[in-house]
Amino acid sequence: MSTLHFLGFSRKNVIISDARDYLGISYGVVAQFQLLKFSLVGLMAFVVLGCGVPSKVTADAPDQIAQSTSVVGDVNANRLANADAEPENWLAHGRTNDEQRFSPLKKINSDNVAELGLDWFFDFPTRRGMEATPIVVDGVIYVAGAWSMVFAFDGKTGALLWQYDPQVPRAWMVNVCCDAVNRGVALWKGKVFFGTLDGRLIALNADSGEKVWEVQTTPKDKPYSITGAPRVVKGKVIIGNGGADLGVRGFVSAYDAETGEQVWRFYTVPGDPSKPFESKALEMAATTWKGGQWWKVGGGGGTVWDSMTYDQELDLLYIGVGNGSPWNREIRSPGGGDNLFLSSIVAVRPDTGEYVWHYQTTPGESWDYTATQHMILADLEINGKVRKVIMQAPKNGFFFVLDRVTGEFISAEKYTEVTWASHVDPITGRPVENPGVRYEIATAVLYPGSLGGHSWHPMSYSPDTGLVYIPVQEIPAAYTAKPNFEYDANQWNTGVDTADGGMPDDKATREVVMKMIRGNITAWDPVAQKERWKVQHNNMGNGGLLSTAGNLVFQGNAEGDFVAYRADTGERLWSAPAQTGIVAAPISYAINGEQYIAVMAGWGGIFAVAGGEVAKRSADGRNRSRLLVYKLGGTKHLPAIEEEADKLLAPPPITADAKTVEQGRKLFLDHCAVCHGDRAVSGSEIPDLRYLHPGKHQIFNQIVVDGIFNGLGMPSFKHVLSVDNAETIHAYLIKRAHETLEEQSLTPAQQK
Repeated sequence: MSTLHFLGFSRKNVIISDARDYLGISYGVVAQFQLLKFSLVGLMAFVVLGCGVPSKVTADAPDQIAQSTSVVGDVNANRLANADAEPENWLAHGRTNDEQRFSPLKKINSDNVAELGLDWFFDFPTRRGMEATPIVVDGVIYVAGAWSMVFAFDGKTGALLWQYDPQVPRAWMVNVCCDAVNRGVALWKGKVFFGTLDGRLIALNADSGEKVWEVQTTPKDKPYSITGAPRVVKGKVIIGNGGADLGVRGFVSAYDAETGEQVWRFYTVPGDPSKPFESKALEMAATTWKGGQWWKVGGGGGTVWDSMTYDQELDLLYIGVGNGSPWNREIRSPGGGDNLFLSSIVAVRPDTGEYVWHYQTTPGESWDYTATQHMILADLEINGKVRKVIMQAPKNGFFFVLDRVTGEFISAEKYTEVTWASHVDPITGRPVENPGVRYEIATAVLYPGSLGGHSWHPMSYSPDTGLVYIPVQEIPAAYTAKPNFEYDANQWNTGVDTADGGMPDDKATREVVMKMIRGNITAWDPVAQKERWKVQHNNMGNGGLLSTAGNLVFQGNAEGDFVAYRADTGERLWSAPAQTGIVAAPISYAINGEQYIAVMAGWGGIFAVAGGEVAKRSADGRNRSRLLVYKLGGTKHLPAIEEEADKLLAPPPITADAKTVEQGRKLFLDHCAVCHGDRAVSGSEIPDLRYLHPGKHQIFNQIVVDGIFNGLGMPSFKHVLSVDNAETIHAYLIKRAHETLEEQSLTPAQQK
């Protein structure tokens, strides 16, 4: 089940807002009033903003009103290739083409970082996750927010210059795995490029926010989505997509930056072998898929949903490829095989999309071990020789160093706890699997779990310290093959039994499991393949990273702190409250000699929405989506946190028997938990379904089956759930609400 958003008003700005209560917290009394409220507010905002057009701020918020239009520099190949010559800008996703996420600026340093203070901030009109890396060009900040909205700010004053809403249909969230997030934009010759949740690529005029062109990059009849940031290489906008968990065939495409015309497309997995292959590379890859009909049971997967990087000297574009679809290889390829190019780094020619080389981090992928994680290029001295390398810490828990010219394996070691494989063979470059990790016969409990030892959160490499700073996740997972799996185009198709993967009901057991789920910053020596220092977090929350020439590493966390550490030792030097969890990576820029640190704050993403009680404990489930900008001597303060009304916990009596409740639990985990949280505990701003308003209990089937809120983000599930199914899920939610009532009536000592 997906969340509900609607067009409305937020704070002092006449911009869009979230509705937080289509099933949960209720601000109305009956459904009819809710619908009327939604309609009226949405209509008013539609009149103010228009549909899919830029808007200037005109409300009475003087600190966020544009005073001038932006001046856009000529971002081109030469400028990107020489980004180090202008460290005051952050021209590309990783600042430079090599994606090192290192700032040469050092006015803010380990000696004076204690003087850092908030200079300005902007509250976004959403309560969904914020994952974008801001782009800064000639004093203007460009960011993408939830629901694929784009904003431009004056980097010095914080004035909002323009904003653009692509009007993503809220009901499309049913096709999105991991929140309504967007990881950023790209700039090229006066245009801003970004992808939308529903698969479009849009070019805007960087000065005005006016749309220049738009193209649909994905089939509309398949559950594709875009959350990743595009890259621009030699006048071509490169964009991937997501959707492998639901069942699609992965590809990455290039579009002409001037016209939007498609230039090339590289498919990451072969299609139906009875038809001609799109390339020689796919003809080769098809030999590694054995005995199945993957093109009929999820398309094979392999989506390029996040990381890409470019070497201008070698003229190679590197793409990170995702997991299999279904996850379980026994379903998609029962005869075995490596299943190329799943979980691989692939090098292609940016002019044509021609395959050059690949390296597969997880052969025969079966655990959602994507290789879409951040890739960094660097020149390292290894065994007395300078090697051109590409580095990645993919989900599977090994840190890989490869020759980026040829794809040759150099080294790999565990950067976190790993139980699925003992090591990577230094001769073959293949991980050596431990017995029993393939779960076709029995459940396998493994480290890392499907969330990975490292996910999309960007890491950073400092050429000053020679260390890679990794936002590491420590979380296991239980994998059980789904019995009698049948592909269903209208739901998730992992081939894994999600009902066996939820948190246990026993509180004492849950406490033990939750203590196992944490995160850390690991400072990793890529040459020696060793950890040099580690900062252990108390919970899972772990934001992206920035390192600077000031001997600093910046990171936000789930507890709502933005923190600076010494890059050489990991000593904590400074922190500031963000009042919300932070998952995005910070950046640094300068204007008129003044250095700034900026970060997008906003608790969200897959862990937040699906993590249940663990996620709620990490970040209290509340989000305040913001752009925060700091400088030395900054004196601004965030407003006091507004108290929120207590949620209404008033369930009807329990009438279902234990068998029905258990059936409802399994259905909930299969269809609802990915948005509303494990055990119906919401760890994000998406409604917590234990707290259904009495009026919503009365119309539960109308919401879930009939889809009365379909246009507001809660689509009908009648294609996968019958009325009886919905009533069974409802019975489970009622039981969970009564359990919560009982827990709240106990003292802390009694709860133990």
